[in-house]
Amino acid sequence: MIATLLDFDGVLVDSELVHLSAFNDVLDGYGLSIAEKDYFERYISLDDAGVFRAVLSRGGRTLREDDVRAAVSAKAPRFMARFASAFRVFPGAAELVGRRASRGPVAIVSGALEAEIEFALQKMGVRASVAFIVSAEKTVASKPDPSAFLLAVDHLQRQGHAGPAVAVEDSLGGVMAAKRAKVRCVAVTHSHAREELLRAGADAIVTSLDELTDAVLEEGL
Repeated sequence: MIATLLDFDGVLVDSELVHLSAFNDVLDGYGLSIAEKDYFERYISLDDAGVFRAVLSRGGRTLREDDVRAAVSAKAPRFMARFASAFRVFPGAAELVGRRASRGPVAIVSGALEAEIEFALQKMGVRASVAFIVSAEKTVASKPDPSAFLLAVDHLQRQGHAGPAVAVEDSLGGVMAAKRAKVRCVAVTHSHAREELLRAGADAIVTSLDELTDAVLEEGL
């Protein structure tokens, strides 16, 4: 059996621009904003706290963790309101989750909040196919730090899974996190170009979820 560790935003759900809008809703109160180009180049692999830490500290601004926590809390309902009304999954997402669950345990390893992930999985009809979720609340650092993947691998081992694992990512930081955790990583070009993902260390590249065949995911495992 082979475990599959799926990123969430940008892999299963087409939600990155929804996140950006919600970030900017909150940052507007600080007189700040994130340009779309900067978001995809600098912030896409970070969790909410990581994004707010980076942006709120611009220009040497004094940053308090209370400010970060308040910003994360303010963003959550703004994101969910937009997400619920503009919910979009990438073609093949539900089929991918179900098919991989027949090959071994499936986990979501993401910097998203758990409520956001649970909402989407239920809406997609695949919650029962996901063994566990590693969300932003469960990790000490966001990607490209490998802690989320290390936590997932440790959980698999404690549950008796002795086989290998493969990750599916769309961001450069996500690819780097998987590889730092010594997990095979297949990247999909939803957010970055093929060349960038290869430089980040991806073992294989696909342009859509339909190309994520079992053979591509399991090559060499």
